[in-house]
Amino acid sequence: MLHLDAAATSPVREEALAAAWPFLTASFGNPSSTHGLGEEASAALADARKSVAAVLGCRATEIVFTSGGTEANNLAVKGLALGDQRGRHVVTSRLEHESVLASVDALVRLHGFEVSFVDVDARGTVSAESLAAALRDDTTLVSLSTANNEVGTVQDIAALTVVAHARGVPFHTDAIQAAGSLDISMSSTGVDALSVSGHKFGAPKGVGVLAVRSRLPLEPLIHGGGQERGRRSGTENVAFAVAFAVALRLADEERRSGQLDALSARDAFVAAVLGSLPGARLTGHASARLPRHASLIIPGINGETVLLELEQHGVLASAGAACAAGHDEPSHVLLALGISEDDARTALRFTWGASTTADELRGVADALLESVARVSIG
Repeated sequence: MLHLDAAATSPVREEALAAAWPFLTASFGNPSSTHGLGEEASAALADARKSVAAVLGCRATEIVFTSGGTEANNLAVKGLALGDQRGRHVVTSRLEHESVLASVDALVRLHGFEVSFVDVDARGTVSAESLAAALRDDTTLVSLSTANNEVGTVQDIAALTVVAHARGVPFHTDAIQAAGSLDISMSSTGVDALSVSGHKFGAPKGVGVLAVRSRLPLEPLIHGGGQERGRRSGTENVAFAVAFAVALRLADEERRSGQLDALSARDAFVAAVLGSLPGARLTGHASARLPRHASLIIPGINGETVLLELEQHGVLASAGAACAAGHDEPSHVLLALGISEDDARTALRFTWGASTTADELRGVADALLESVARVSIG
């Protein structure tokens, strides 16, 4: 099987497993313990924190290990909004991941916040002008994703951060889909907080990171023993933190060396599909998109039915976000882009890892053409 659903998850890297194994076996100590076994775990956790901080462009003390991307987004949105007494207004977009949208909704329902949804264009792009128009004197946080998980559009986060900072507003970005594919470092983008999830780039499921500037007050969501400098209590998962650090470092190294090849393979795949399927069109931005991401709508077909046909050809893809699987409603992202419900139900998303070759993608394009033809005939 060829896995083209990398936006949903990725296989665990052997290097990450090897790095984690000692801390699941002999070196199993609690990093808060003061004896030798605990100190060994504490040193490994500190090294992992430094490694992650080097990739994310921040201080090691600004790294908070979490259980995954959903918790990181919840901690960022709720923790930063509640920790800042500036006001009760947040800005986001309707294209965000459910973990951001649900966190904003909780602020509105439980804490009296107001929310403004910044305008986006048909490609899913947020402009500096639209963000500026959404800001208010009492805005306490802006949260916008670096890259959309469903349509792959990449935002100019550095420019948007400048707009927010001009009004003194902290900026959080959900960088979960972008990690390992783009330069997401805080030193490059200027953001105040960013969320990352390990299983998107070869770490195990169940570990993530929130990088957050130490100058910002952060209200914790989980209270207890005060681990992670009081920002996220609970005994740290040392093994998974070590695996996360190794996987992130390797993914970032691959990103630096293979970006041009990834863009060329992506564009060739998109051109092959659009050239062979009349009426098919790309969703999201044509060029400002993730390098290994192609999202399509093909009017007249049923996306789920085509996916079943593709699986018979040995290709695994998706109709959208895996976290929305099992729901009959069309994608909230596609609807926010002005795509009709009927067309949204035809959506297909192909996302792949660094090991997928251009030849394999050409085979996927052929398999898609055959699958669509079979569904149409049937």
